[in-house]
Amino acid sequence: MIQVVIPVAVLLLIVLWKKMPLVGGNINAALLTAGVLTLLMGRLWNPGEWVAAWVDGLNRMAWIIALSITGAIFAEISTRLGTIDTIIGMLTARFGRHPRALVLCIMFSLGLAGSLLGDAIAAATVIGMLTIGILVSMNMEYEKISAIIVMGASLGSIMPPMTQAVALSSTLVNTDPDPVINIAYVTVSIAFLVSALYCVFFLVKKENYPGANPEVEIRFNDRKAGEIFRDNWKSLIPLCFLIIVVLLRTVKIPYVSVDLGPAILKSLKFLTVGEETITLYDFLAGASILSGLTNGIVLSILCAIGVAFLFPQINRNAGSVISESFKKVRVTVILQICCSFMLGTFYAAGSIDAVSAFAQGLDSNVLKLGGAACMLLIGMLTGSQSTTQNVVFSFLGPALVAGGMAPTIAAVAGSHLAAAGQGMPPADLTTFVVCGIVSAQFGKKVDPVKSMIYSLPMCLAFLAIGVVFLYR
Repeated sequence: MIQVVIPVAVLLLIVLWKKMPLVGGNINAALLTAGVLTLLMGRLWNPGEWVAAWVDGLNRMAWIIALSITGAIFAEISTRLGTIDTIIGMLTARFGRHPRALVLCIMFSLGLAGSLLGDAIAAATVIGMLTIGILVSMNMEYEKISAIIVMGASLGSIMPPMTQAVALSSTLVNTDPDPVINIAYVTVSIAFLVSALYCVFFLVKKENYPGANPEVEIRFNDRKAGEIFRDNWKSLIPLCFLIIVVLLRTVKIPYVSVDLGPAILKSLKFLTVGEETITLYDFLAGASILSGLTNGIVLSILCAIGVAFLFPQINRNAGSVISESFKKVRVTVILQICCSFMLGTFYAAGSIDAVSAFAQGLDSNVLKLGGAACMLLIGMLTGSQSTTQNVVFSFLGPALVAGGMAPTIAAVAGSHLAAAGQGMPPADLTTFVVCGIVSAQFGKKVDPVKSMIYSLPMCLAFLAIGVVFLYR
């Protein structure tokens, strides 16, 4: 376990000790340093192994990097079409006098998006980008803005019916997911209520009203919501198309449901060798790093981008749109590449296996709390609830069931503990992504660890629910 504790401690030291010479407060340097220490402590000296670890990490993060880039392009398109102005204008017109109600609506929208997309990073990237402007106009700290977006999106990602966390935990204990999902409606609603109350009473102040920051201009400030929609509904077409594509791929309707992006790529022939034909989808799926482009959410966004390019103001300025998008997302992508290195080293050096082995060696009397602690630690190391469940809950779940716990209850506990761990400092991927987006859009430095601390109450709510079900 020492090979896990020391790199993480150094990572936190670099991030939190701002006056450290050369690297103090530099998150990229902290991630790379933690990765190098992990490799050295794992006795991996060969440079080839270092490169292989980095490539492995990039493969694991490929879809997130692809999502950030496509999300940035879609956000730039939304800005130029006026989508963001329309949404911000309508929200301000309806809730401008009630900033807390406005933030509550933003959190609910992010939660709904997370439920439809089934992923926190996707919801934060696609919908979160549309709400950053209005939160900045309220003169809130950038770390608080990031935390609000992360909490809304993370809560949505575990909210049924499209909930990867619950589905995976049910699979790992071999139980019907429907009863687990029914319980999750209640438990996630409780977590959402706790997080929403925390946001509106502790993160939002009375002086945080739209327009409080004079540097951010709010268009349509003197018009009613209905008028804004009537005059600017065309700007919402790409966003509405994206919502429809997501619904078609997530809500199972006979003869109607379709995963549009993969279906298009699978219909395109890329290479023919003898009698065998390789589609563009198959080629990308089998290519290192490029496989991130085959993610269903990424392809859904690309479909919406394709629709947006039917608008003259977009297709006539395609070069400008793309270049500006890459310029804004550059900081985010660099951070994700550094994070990929650290993540790859954790796997290459056996850090993940070490934590897993530690949990397996626990006495049965401390299995519950020790297993929960391991889930939190893996979540903190990887920023991923799915990794946490695959690594720890794959054996913890069956062990709990073997000890007499009902599979449904074990699945509820596992999914909430995984959700709690993925959001905790220092490695919440969703926070890294959102902080990068906020920083890129407004050219301000955003501290991801401080933002993670702001969103910690949501993680504690998930943790409390998980522990309650462990001892139910």
